[in-house]
Amino acid sequence: MSGKARISIAIDGPAGAGKSTIAKLISKALNILYLDTGAMYRAVALKAIREGIDTSNREQMSKLVEDIDIKISHSEDMQHVFLDGEDVTGLIRTPEVSIGASNVAAVPAVRLKMVELQREISKMNSVVMDGRDIGTYVLPDATLKFFLTASVEARALRRYNELLSKGMTQMTLEDVKKDIEYRDKNDSSREFAPLSKAQDAIEIDTTDLSIEQVVNKIMEYVKEYVY
Repeated sequence: MSGKARISIAIDGPAGAGKSTIAKLISKALNILYLDTGAMYRAVALKAIREGIDTSNREQMSKLVEDIDIKISHSEDMQHVFLDGEDVTGLIRTPEVSIGASNVAAVPAVRLKMVELQREISKMNSVVMDGRDIGTYVLPDATLKFFLTASVEARALRRYNELLSKGMTQMTLEDVKKDIEYRDKNDSSREFAPLSKAQDAIEIDTTDLSIEQVVNKIMEYVKEYVY
């Protein structure tokens, strides 16, 4: 990437809005680091599930995260998530972990731990981060902020097709829709750093847009800054 030395791009929005897919493509186009913040919360949820801890129990989750070790690395254009030394990249995309991630993200102690790591990474690199509160809380001074949204129906269908492509056929489309509605309510109503659009974020409704169209829209804004 040519132009200004370091750039940070925040991409927020509800579950299934296409944040991760878009963020990965933007990072690749600009040749800068992509940090999937949601994967970090998924790793926390996975640890809790493995240990039989209720992901909604704040006291237990606060204790769990005290000595948790989560590291992010990249190889072959793919982000790998390590939980206590184990590569759990392929284990954190189940519906159970998705719900758990939404729950643990509402625990202040968990968020503080994850945000500390995320901010440190952004200080050292040009980054694209996606999540629920990147532009409002994690990186309030991000160079550019985007808020992606879409109808519940469109988001549910995307997530359902994603699960099918990975061989996960145990959930119906209606099940996925209910999960997304639950996560929307959970993410938006939590008292600590809830899902919300930053005042200076550019909102893009992706309901009727292709991935390529969304990427092009974002890149138009990025190029104005970079070039």
